[in-house]
Amino acid sequence: MMIWIGLAGVLGALLRYSLGKVVSRKLGTSFPWGTWMINISGSVILGMLYGGHQAGNLPDEIWVVWGTGFCGAYTTFSTFGYETLTLMAQQRQTRAGIYVVSSVVVGVLGCLAGVWITA
Repeated sequence: MMIWIGLAGVLGALLRYSLGKVVSRKLGTSFPWGTWMINISGSVILGMLYGGHQAGNLPDEIWVVWGTGFCGAYTTFSTFGYETLTLMAQQRQTRAGIYVVSSVVVGVLGCLAGVWITA
C-alpha cells in the first residue's frame, strides 16, 4: 500500500504544481489564488472521499491512498503559511486576513459539500 500512497502523492504534487502555475499566470500573484484554489478543491475532494468511505461505498485502501497520498500532496499548508507571511511583509494585512479567513471557512464548507455530494 505504501507504494500506491507514494504514487498518488506524486500525482497530487505534480497536479498542485501545474495548476498553481496556470492559475497564477491567469489571475496574477497579488493574491495567492493558485494555492487558495488548490486547497479549496482539495478540501472538496477529501470531503468526497470521506463521505464515500463513511457511507461504505469506498474501501479503506482507496480512502487511505487517495486521502493521504493524493490529497496530502495536492493541498499545501506550508505554502499557505508562507504566502500569508509574505502578504504581511508586503504590508497587505487586509489581504492576508482575507486569505486566512476565506481559506479556512471556504475550505471547511468545501469539505462539507464533498461529504454531502457523496453521502
